[in-house]
Amino acid sequence: MNVLFIVADDLRPALGCYGDSLVKSPNIDQLASRSVVFQNAYAQQAVCAPSRVSFLTGRRPDTTRLYDFHSYWRVHAGNYSTIPQYFKENGYTTMSIGKVFHPGISSNHSDDYPYSWSMPPFHPSAEKYENSKTCKGKDGELHANLVCPVDVAEVPLGTLPDIQSTEEARRLLNIMKTKNRKFFLAVGYHKPHIPLRYPKEFLKLYPLENITLAPDPRVPEELPAVAYNPWTDIRQREDVQALNISFPYGPIPEDFQLQIRQSYFAAVSYLDTQVGLLLNALDDVGLSNNTIVMFTADHGWSLGEHGEWAKYSNFDVATRVPLMFYVPGKTSSFIRPGERVFPYLDPFTHVSDSVAAGKAKKMVELVSLFSTLAELAGLWVPPVCPEPSFHVALCTQGPSIVQHFNSNEEEDDYDTDYDHDYDIEDDHEEPIAFSQYPRPADTPQWDSDKPELKDIKIMGYSMRTVDYRYTVWVGFNPSNFSANFQDVHAGELYMVGSDPNEDHNIYNSSLHGNLVKKFLRFLKR
Repeated sequence: MNVLFIVADDLRPALGCYGDSLVKSPNIDQLASRSVVFQNAYAQQAVCAPSRVSFLTGRRPDTTRLYDFHSYWRVHAGNYSTIPQYFKENGYTTMSIGKVFHPGISSNHSDDYPYSWSMPPFHPSAEKYENSKTCKGKDGELHANLVCPVDVAEVPLGTLPDIQSTEEARRLLNIMKTKNRKFFLAVGYHKPHIPLRYPKEFLKLYPLENITLAPDPRVPEELPAVAYNPWTDIRQREDVQALNISFPYGPIPEDFQLQIRQSYFAAVSYLDTQVGLLLNALDDVGLSNNTIVMFTADHGWSLGEHGEWAKYSNFDVATRVPLMFYVPGKTSSFIRPGERVFPYLDPFTHVSDSVAAGKAKKMVELVSLFSTLAELAGLWVPPVCPEPSFHVALCTQGPSIVQHFNSNEEEDDYDTDYDHDYDIEDDHEEPIAFSQYPRPADTPQWDSDKPELKDIKIMGYSMRTVDYRYTVWVGFNPSNFSANFQDVHAGELYMVGSDPNEDHNIYNSSLHGNLVKKFLRFLKR
């Protein structure tokens, strides 16, 4: 089996196949209808470079030792193999298009070439204009805005990065078909990462009168200050600067909040068209019957929930991602010659009626992608990493999730009637998703969202089960990468059955005191 590995940037599960009735995503929904879709998939850190290095190596951030953008794991942690490297070593032609690894120091300024890739990675030439002044403002001038619908014909090069990435992917698929090579093709799309820069016609899909505010747009009273992310990258955009918003809590004026949400959804629909064209190209070359397709994102993105924007937190809106696997003959029947699996669907005309082929509710993590793809492709599955594993080149810290492919939405939930006697240590089978986020101080600072390693003073470790999220913020020493669980700065506990938006922190409630202590013991192990 070939592998088509598609990763979006900053995409929360705002998709029709995840129950979002507003967002128009017919092509991703169509993929979902032929895939197993994981309803509860989580990134290990809600920021680009650490998340991508984590899931591409199958190691958690505490093992890659990357919490910022400024180190290369092979030098500063261990010479860990990556997913594409493993496929390359097993005879695959491995190719990277767009943003797969985060560019820069964290991937050795080479996207980890030549270790991971058979040929130099492709980056669209239009990428260099992403943060330029290409957004036409109400004054008729060009600005570097957050909200940035554009006339594609008028932007530099007359195209956008994701359009170029799709074109290159189509070209490489044709070459792979002609040369009859088995391949691992990774395509990393930039949207809906800020700036929210997309073809302006997608605004028509989302009339402003249909856009609502987040259900919980205010900062919760019980939220510890250390947990709050002050969205400093948003504040640096010209249109946001013009609003004169106070630091750190804002808020953004409601009319502009609606515009941000509108443009985020429009960018998602633009992304959907590119995914649709890419999958249609797989049909064109006749490879849909023997290519595994995985679709996910590096992390989510807050759209005003808890008074927050962007990622940089441990909340569900920042850590939860879409995750689906199309496996010919397993999640969908093989097709006959001449049939199409992925006909392109126009979001402006198509009424989506697709439902996921299989919905898995188990809590899963992106750190499991390595072992899962290896198993699906019929390769030897790398072993579970020992502790410590800095000296081990090939192992993973995430087990394969193929065993959950037959799960469905009718599966039994875990008992939610927790009381003083609930013992997490007795429930070894309960699936847990872990994430973490660093902070430089107990209160929001200008570098709270993206602190450099040397400035990290606190680490927020978070565990999410089907019923609750528990986060503990503890002292952290960046010189030896150690967390001190005796030095607890703050905590959060949300019972998501009754509090699905994670608005009511009951960490200090005496009713859950024993449960919190057991959580803490579990995290320290």
